[in-house]
Amino acid sequence: MTERLTPREAATSMEIGATLPSGDDERVLGYGVIGLPFASGHYLALRDFVNSSFGPAYRAVWHRDPAGAWTIYSTTPAEQSCPRYLSSALSRPTIVTPIDVTWLGDFRVRVYVDDVLDWTLEAKPTPATRLMTAMSGRMPAWAWTNRAVLGVMGRMAGPMLSAGRMRLSGGLPNGQQFSAAPRRIWEVVDSAVTLDGEDIGPIGALPEQDRLGDFWLPQRGIFFADGFGHFENFDADRHVGVSAGAR
Repeated sequence: MTERLTPREAATSMEIGATLPSGDDERVLGYGVIGLPFASGHYLALRDFVNSSFGPAYRAVWHRDPAGAWTIYSTTPAEQSCPRYLSSALSRPTIVTPIDVTWLGDFRVRVYVDDVLDWTLEAKPTPATRLMTAMSGRMPAWAWTNRAVLGVMGRMAGPMLSAGRMRLSGGLPNGQQFSAAPRRIWEVVDSAVTLDGEDIGPIGALPEQDRLGDFWLPQRGIFFADGFGHFENFDADRHVGVSAGAR
């Protein structure tokens, strides 16, 4: 797992025969952008999950506007996508729409949300991302669901990546617990975005770091691959349902 793949190689390799980690909880497997802040106050994230235990494979783009309002675009309905866990933090219901992901080279990718968003980004390795990826490659499978281990990793990752506070486990807005395993990472070093026909400007940290529940949005762009997530099974008595989510 420690061989040096490019972002495109790591991402496309997951699309062929990728299998979910074992477990009786809800699980996803894929690649994307953990998060990318912009100096204008916008924030974007990408999830391209090639396998899911609670529905078909899906893509989702998260967008935060400068006022702090969140919207999620997804290729599948909310119940089968990220709003399953985040809908109570959204400002409007999930927008189901085609999302295209096209690789323009080994380190450059374009994300296109039909008639809304045109997002190109470049992700490169840095000494910090190489070190974090190498450490991840040496971790046994059990460690990726151990909250004590993930707590230590999250506290290390933020300062090492100059990304602010980071957590790899905790609670999400709809009440479910999560653990995340972004096992290969690269830094997003460049990006250009047109949203509703307007350029949202250069990448740059938000004035104040944002979070969704216990999931802190990194203050530096991070692309991940060979990543999986575990989520607590939905319980109607303890968790917010998608239909009651977006305000």
